[in-house]
Amino acid sequence: MVDLSVQLGALVLRNPLLSASGTFGHGLEMEHFVSPESLGGWVSKTVTLEPRHGNPAPRICETEAGFLNSIGLENRGVDSYLEKIVPALKGVDAVIFTNVGGASPDDFVAAVERLEEADEVDAYELNLSCPNVQGGKLPYGTDPKMAEDVTRRVRDVTKKPVFSKLSPNVSRISDMAKAVEAGGADGITAVNTLLGMSVDWRNGTPGLATIQGGYSGVGMKPVALRCAWDCVRSVNIPVIGCGGISTLDDVLEFLVVGCSAVQIGTASFSNPSLLAEMAEELPARLAEAGFDSVRELIGSMHGLERPGGSSK
Repeated sequence: MVDLSVQLGALVLRNPLLSASGTFGHGLEMEHFVSPESLGGWVSKTVTLEPRHGNPAPRICETEAGFLNSIGLENRGVDSYLEKIVPALKGVDAVIFTNVGGASPDDFVAAVERLEEADEVDAYELNLSCPNVQGGKLPYGTDPKMAEDVTRRVRDVTKKPVFSKLSPNVSRISDMAKAVEAGGADGITAVNTLLGMSVDWRNGTPGLATIQGGYSGVGMKPVALRCAWDCVRSVNIPVIGCGGISTLDDVLEFLVVGCSAVQIGTASFSNPSLLAEMAEELPARLAEAGFDSVRELIGSMHGLERPGGSSK
């Protein structure tokens, strides 16, 4: 029997497979496709302090290898999340990550303070990197000092694990990773969507009402893999890989470069049962390769440098 369990700081996951925020609903909407008990963790859509209506339509646009989205963090706010979503999570045998967003550091802090009353929430994922708000600007996702400040302020109001989700739309993601580590993050999610756009040349109409939005899909995997590797070798906290993962081979690649877990998002739109299928297939794939534990694979890339100059 292959041991699939992994550790993310104080959290122990039954396996390294998690859903990705924004692709699996607010709560258990996808449980008729994927049982929460089959995954290592279940990640919510972004929750904000106050309700958000999101961006105008069209806000999803299919591309050659994935799609663009400009949802704008639409949600009913933290009070509604606590009242209508959290009760259904009671007794769920999976680690629950609530993804939290905000227009200001105070918003992040206030939302987390409200969520502290929910024992069902095991950890927070801070959305520092959504490109679909504030006109595509990424103040927390591109400024190390701001990212560190938000992370630290949230860290000060909770004892639960805090993971900071980073943007790939930076020149040096290692600086961002070090900043959130300094701010007290227990881990990093690498990464959110790439900025992109689409236009119909025939009539000059952009694919999204906001013109630019977040690109996700298989085309961004090489970028996401590089970002995850760069984060792993820059910090001493665990990294969750995310971006363009659509096959079990993709999952294993992110583990080899040092990620302790992965999130699968856009691929679930075309195959809602994909995560369950991966969880079922993973033990046999590892056994065939001679591994007794998934942890043996994590960080096994040749020449992987880590902080302090060590390598695996």
